[in-house]
Amino acid sequence: MKRVKMTKCRFCGGTEFITGYQNFYGAVYSADSLLHSTSLYHTICRDCGSVVRTYVKDPEKLLKKSKRRTEGES
Repeated sequence: MKRVKMTKCRFCGGTEFITGYQNFYGAVYSADSLLHSTSLYHTICRDCGSVVRTYVKDPEKLLKKSKRRTEGES
């Protein structure tokens, strides 16, 4: 997964961010199987509180093991 660097809030222009995560009821489940889930992470502007980005840290967890990339693949 590519890293994304937040530099400026598009709502207020703030430059400081915090990261929070949503788990349990807010988990994302694979469309193929309810057994594969992962937490949602949010990048939040410290000045205005807007959620400026939502993502999952490990999207591979949503795939069946047979479809996951191995460490050496790109």
